[in-house]
Amino acid sequence: MATRQQCAAALRTLADRLNELANDRMRELTPDRTIVCRIPDLGTSFSAELRDGSVLDINEGEGEDDDETAKVTFTVNSDDLVAVSDGSLRFSSAWASGRLKVDASMRDLLRMRSLL
Repeated sequence: MATRQQCAAALRTLADRLNELANDRMRELTPDRTIVCRIPDLGTSFSAELRDGSVLDINEGEGEDDDETAKVTFTVNSDDLVAVSDGSLRFSSAWASGRLKVDASMRDLLRMRSLL
């Protein structure tokens, strides 16, 4: 089982990669959302803000709920999160196999598909 620190580092690595890939068109199409990553085997979660196509402000805990901002929730075990971040497990494979779950509206999924 990975540690909280390893999971935080993995999330920051993923955020950095996504931020590097974001182009002007993606920034226009990506909705501003609060993102939560739940890690059940550690009994914790991390939250971040997706703003203007960039992932910002990663913190442990779910943060403030805002009724006006739809939440996107990822649920993944710690080892799988680290594996996705280091490239040994593809996001799409983890999602397809049920090792990573995404709870979001269909519209948000379609709009964010280039990030996933």
